Amino acid sequence: MKDALAIHRWLLAHQVHHEIVRLPRPMTCAEELPETLPAAPDRCVMVTVFQVAMRFGREDVVAVASTVAAPPRPEAVRAHLDARQVQPAPAFLVNSATDYADGLVSPLLLPAALQVLIDGRLPVDLEPVFTATGERRTALSLRAVDLLALMHGKMVNLRTTTPRGSREAVAPRH
Repeated sequence: MKDALAIHRWLLAHQVHHEIVRLPRPMTCAEELPETLPAAPDRCVMVTVFQVAMRFGREDVVAVASTVAAPPRPEAVRAHLDARQVQPAPAFLVNSATDYADGLVSPLLLPAALQVLIDGRLPVDLEPVFTATGERRTALSLRAVDLLALMHGKMVNLRTTTPRGSREAVAPRH
C-alpha cells in the first residue's frame, strides 16, 4: 500500500513544494479532512472509486477526484461515461485498484491503468489544498495548481447528469 512517505519522496523527486501534515486525530476517510484540519471543504480533495458496468457488458473501475464539498454523484458519472450502472466500489476493489487504503485514496500516484476523472470544480489557484495520503494520521498540503499539474486523468464536468445523445424511443412509421 502507498503511504505518505511514498508521496513525499515522489513530490521531492518532482521538486514540488508540499507539506505532510500530522493530524491531531486519526481519520477513517477523506471526507473527514475539513473536520480534522482547519480547512474549508472546497479546499479538501478526495478520490471516490466507482465500479462501472458499461453498456456492452464490460466492467471497469473509475476513480473520480473532487472536493469534499461537491462529491461526485454516481448518476453524473454514469451519464458522463454513458454506462449502464455506476456504484461505489467495495473496499477490496478500491484497495486493489488504487494501492491505497479504502477511504484514504490520494489523487497522486494512482496506477496508470486506472481511469481517473477530475471534477472541473476543483480549485485552480495558488492556495493550498489538502488531500489524503493513504494513512489515517497524515494529510498532504500543496498548491492547487501543483496538484492538478501532477494528476493524471481527464478533466470533466460532473455538474450535469444528462447523458450524451438522445435516449428517447422513436416509434417506427406505419
